[in-house]
Amino acid sequence: MAAAAAVAAAAAAMAAAMVGEQVNSLCEQLVKAVTVIMDPASTQRYRLEALKFCEEFKEKCPICVPCGLKLAEKTQTAIVRHFGLQILEHVVKFRWNSMPRLEKVYLKNNVMGLISSGTQSILEEESHIKDVLSRIVVEMIKREWPQHWPDMLKELDTLSKQGETQTELVMFILLRLAEDVVTFQTLPTQRRRDIQQTLTQNMEKIFSFLLTTLQQNVNKYRRMKTDLTQEPKAQANCRVGIAALNTLAGYIDWVALSHITADNCKLLEMLCLLLNEPELQIGAAECLLIAVSRKGKLEDRKPLMVLFGDVAMHYILSAAQTADGEGLVEKHYVFLKRLCQVLCALGSQLCALLGSDSDVETPPNFGKYLDSFLAFTTHPSQFLRSSTQITWGALFRHEVLSRDPLLLGMIPKYLRASMTNLVKVGFPSKSDSPSCEYSRFDFDSDEDFNAFFNSFRAQQGEVMRMACRLDPRTGFQMAGEWLKYQLTIPVDTGPMNSKTGEGLCSIFSPSFVQWDAMTFFSESVISQMFRTLDKDEIPVNDGIDLLQLVLNFETKDPLILSCVLTNVSALFPFVTYRPEYLPQVLSKLFASVTFEVIEESKFVMSVQAPRTRAVKNVRRHACSSIIKMCRDYPQLVLPNFEVLYNHVKQLLSNELLLTQMEKCALMEALVLISNQFKDYERQKAFLEELMAPVAGLWLSPEMQRVLSDPEAFISYVGADNKIADPVLEDPSGLNRSRISFCVYTILGVVKRARWPAAPEEAKAGGFLVGYMPSGSPIYRNPCTEQVLKLLDNLLALIRTHNNLYMPEMVARLGETFAKALDMLEVEKNAILGLPQPLLELYDSPVYKTVLERMQGFFCTLYDNCFHILGNAGPSMQQDFYTVEGLASQLLSSAFINLNNIPDYRLRPMLRVFVKPLVLFCPSEYYETLVCPMLGPLFTYLHMRLSQKWQVINQRSMLCEDDAADDNPESQEMLEEQLVRLLTREVMDLITVCCVSKKGVEHNTAVAVDGDDDEAMATEVTPPASAELTELGKCLMTQEEVCTALLITAYTSLSWKDTLSCQRTTTQLCWPLLKQVLQGNLLPDAVSWFFASVLKGLQTHGQHNGCMAALVHLAFQIYEALRPRYTELKAVMEQIPDIQRDSLEQFDSKLLNPTLQKVADKRRKDHFKRLITGCIGKPLGEQFRKEVHIRNLPSLFKKVKPSLEPDVLENEDGESLTVLFES
Repeated sequence: MAAAAAVAAAAAAMAAAMVGEQVNSLCEQLVKAVTVIMDPASTQRYRLEALKFCEEFKEKCPICVPCGLKLAEKTQTAIVRHFGLQILEHVVKFRWNSMPRLEKVYLKNNVMGLISSGTQSILEEESHIKDVLSRIVVEMIKREWPQHWPDMLKELDTLSKQGETQTELVMFILLRLAEDVVTFQTLPTQRRRDIQQTLTQNMEKIFSFLLTTLQQNVNKYRRMKTDLTQEPKAQANCRVGIAALNTLAGYIDWVALSHITADNCKLLEMLCLLLNEPELQIGAAECLLIAVSRKGKLEDRKPLMVLFGDVAMHYILSAAQTADGEGLVEKHYVFLKRLCQVLCALGSQLCALLGSDSDVETPPNFGKYLDSFLAFTTHPSQFLRSSTQITWGALFRHEVLSRDPLLLGMIPKYLRASMTNLVKVGFPSKSDSPSCEYSRFDFDSDEDFNAFFNSFRAQQGEVMRMACRLDPRTGFQMAGEWLKYQLTIPVDTGPMNSKTGEGLCSIFSPSFVQWDAMTFFSESVISQMFRTLDKDEIPVNDGIDLLQLVLNFETKDPLILSCVLTNVSALFPFVTYRPEYLPQVLSKLFASVTFEVIEESKFVMSVQAPRTRAVKNVRRHACSSIIKMCRDYPQLVLPNFEVLYNHVKQLLSNELLLTQMEKCALMEALVLISNQFKDYERQKAFLEELMAPVAGLWLSPEMQRVLSDPEAFISYVGADNKIADPVLEDPSGLNRSRISFCVYTILGVVKRARWPAAPEEAKAGGFLVGYMPSGSPIYRNPCTEQVLKLLDNLLALIRTHNNLYMPEMVARLGETFAKALDMLEVEKNAILGLPQPLLELYDSPVYKTVLERMQGFFCTLYDNCFHILGNAGPSMQQDFYTVEGLASQLLSSAFINLNNIPDYRLRPMLRVFVKPLVLFCPSEYYETLVCPMLGPLFTYLHMRLSQKWQVINQRSMLCEDDAADDNPESQEMLEEQLVRLLTREVMDLITVCCVSKKGVEHNTAVAVDGDDDEAMATEVTPPASAELTELGKCLMTQEEVCTALLITAYTSLSWKDTLSCQRTTTQLCWPLLKQVLQGNLLPDAVSWFFASVLKGLQTHGQHNGCMAALVHLAFQIYEALRPRYTELKAVMEQIPDIQRDSLEQFDSKLLNPTLQKVADKRRKDHFKRLITGCIGKPLGEQFRKEVHIRNLPSLFKKVKPSLEPDVLENEDGESLTVLFES
């Protein structure tokens, strides 16, 4: 027996020695491999070989644990130790379920041993080593705690008593655990629930442990930091303090508020004290911010008001003053931002807790709070100033606080601060303001800052209006003082003069930024004053005095004049009290319509002296001010109609004085006033007179020839010329301007001419011509006769314009104008989301070359023609819709040669013409006009988009070597974005045509044309009320159109545009399919619809919003159609990794109506699990190795058995035995 035992022992020793040798040998190889991987001098081949060796070792080697432990020893280099620990982490994540129990215990004990004595001291150890070590422990906790490792918290507590090094690691473990379980939720539901509930049960101990650790280490740090001999110890305690604060931040967000406010808010008190400890203040402020930002029951949040107490407020304010007093250091600036956020969150809590039905009172220190908050609003940092605005708004809006004398007393101070804050200074590239230095921390470029400042200014405008609602007179008084001051001081252009001329401002000039800010301020407060005060309380005399000062002010600076015009508009409501001032206002505005920097250019063609954007803006501003005045105060202007008309006639008499847009703007103003005649015959006669020059030009034989023939058109506008000097020479400019003038005028008249809104006035004025069968009145528009006379030539122009894109016509363009039909650079930049350089906006001529002028002409002409057709329906109503053969006329003009029309021209056509035409069309004309037009259009659009997306998909499948460069301005990227935008336009058009507005409004997400995937909701289900409109039903009765609509809607689900997919899924797909469910659908068609939704899931499954909507749609289709079509089951069976028995179970319940119906959510969840195999994943997860964490026997309430009962079974049938003994 003894001999046998000795032999066995010897054999075991030999085996251990052999394993030891094997471990040593493998470790040597692994050290070499890691060295090769990390050595910058290694060749790519060697690095790849070394990497492959390491990965294969981790995947296949049976002795990973001893190797990992050996490599993790303190004697190895940091890189090798890190790799050793990574091996151990890999073992826990991917092999844990198959490891023998003893090996798990061996690994766990050794890892805890590494924490105890296997790391360098806290100040020497690398942070990545600490990080991976804490990760390993957390991975084990996620798999075994609390069921198999009940003493885990005790073990961590014991470790923390060994010293600072171990305490810091324990903090890392607790933080990582909270992040994985609560924040990121990276483990199965039952495990997460078990761990979170156990954490919650032990939270009092955990919080006590964290607070004690923080307090002890902070006290030691404070005692020793002044003693130079104790500096390393002090630093160690400081590190633990920082780790404790970081860990607290991970828990404060979700634990019960009672833990945060326990012991008379001891935690909050400690955090306030630490705000004055430079090394710990950022961590303390972070914790404080999270605590003060907590939501929940108001009752539970009341103790947070302790922060308004004397002690807390003193610490917060003294910390802010100290940090600000030490100059601009990044660390202090970050701390100031956090403190500002804390004060904002405190304000939000106060607003939430203080109410008419609450027992919380306004805190005694509210005045001190407001003063400190104002200090942040007046800080040089523009970012800090902007951070306070939302809270100011909440305070001014609050039902109780808005009546508080302290807050009302703060309004003048806030408005005074806003006067400074509205001045646009602080560009990071400049040094003309203390704000610039701070902006360099916050913004990457001037464009970034500009975008931020514009939104900050808009926000300030909102808050100023709220403040002025409480105290309108103060705001008006300040605006008046500032306006008077600006009118009297000399202009300071600053060092950077405008390119336009000497002595003129640029957008960075000191004078302009002051004028700009003052104008915004006065506009905001004056408009609010008129809304707030009663009529007899308005300070009319003061307002009229200001208006006179502004009207008498003369300047030749375009930027300042633009501000002056805005002030005229802001003060114009005072004229309603004193109409005698109207002629002066008109005189000022008309003088600005013809504004030039260089006088002589009035008498020469603008080609020779191109206007800058600033000059163009002044003229346009004056025109729009006149239009606005005529639109908003037509009764006031009506008595001066003849004066206005004569002004305009005089300006129009000189063909070169105004641009075509300016001419038409003035004519629009006249049309708006003519609406006040309220006399059909008089208005019709006026419009006839006004449009006579246009009609004469438009209907002339020469123009008819030019508009009908593409070749003649190209020649007439000069696009076939070769120009020697592309900046100065433009012989056909006048011809183009004549066409533009006609089109602009027709558009202005169609858009503005209307019958009176009041039915009695319309009837008395002769506008009423009868009633619809439904009883609604039919009106006639006084412009109808004039406009319809010009319609044939307009359609001819549209047909000609469409034909310009034919290859043979493009070939006829002159050398200078080869790209005349291309997009403007501005359009390209807008689509690609590229910012415009700041200065160029104002200082450069509007069109630099004759090619750009030609591009602008074609672009504007195309848009305006379709704007006319889009406005014709709502404007002329039945008179337009009953034009003889309108459908065929439109099909042979607007819809001709669509194959050659580029996407950037097709988009506006659908949006500004087809959509309004359809929306305003009475149902009587659906059969004769809308259906004949939309049928071919929808069929064509589906074909076009399918081809475009096919090209994009093929392109993305090509290998990277063949792809175009990744320049964001590259043509491919532009084309792809255009296809996306066109897709959205088409799907939106189909939705508008087919789905009732109730359903659409209920579910429309607000989006812009940019990258808006992030803006989507995460849980989207179509509204039950989404029904087809009358037009939708009409379209669906026609087989061709019905097929085109269904195929487009369901094909679009797998096109790579997330926003379009989500909208189509939620708004369109089900209502369309529901309409044909009663018919005899072919089995293949049903399978195709269902498969299309599953393909959509494959493409868009990574986006929560899309995934939720598509799963819901697939579920609806399967439930509705599976009983009639067994083919759907065959489609389901093709889904990768589908569980057949689970599918059978789902089907049997679905097909057996006698069984009790399971709750809708349960059925949908079951269905979602079935189709999981076809739900697409983000690229980062597609090739990630799956981590499987097994559920342990439930500790808590017994859950109902799920549909797959085997999933919850524990490994090896183990019961609640303890796995890790202490």
